[in-house]
Amino acid sequence: MRSANVWRRLNWAVQRTRRTPCAAQVQGMTLNNNEDDRALARQARLVALVIATTMILWMAAQWLGGQMGWETRYVFLFDMAALAAFGWSLAVSWQIWKKRRD
Repeated sequence: MRSANVWRRLNWAVQRTRRTPCAAQVQGMTLNNNEDDRALARQARLVALVIATTMILWMAAQWLGGQMGWETRYVFLFDMAALAAFGWSLAVSWQIWKKRRD
C-alpha cells in the first residue's frame, strides 16, 4: 500500500511539472532561438573536440617522451600546452554556460 502512495505522489509531481510553464513562456520570450542555439552547440562541440584532442595528444607526448628519453623541460612544455588548451576550454565552457543562463 505504501509503494502505491509513493507512485501516486510521483505521478502527480510529473503531471504538475508538465503543465507548469517555464519562466520564459510566462514572460513571453521565445524558447528556441535557432541561430543562437546552433552557435552555442557549435561552440560546445569545438570545446569537446579540443578537450579530447588535447588529452590524446598529451598522453601520446608523455608516452613518446618516456620512450625516447626526452629531457624534463620538453615534457613540461607539452604539459603547459595541455594546460593552456584546458584553460581555454574552461573559459569557453563558462561563456556558453553564461549565455544559456540568460
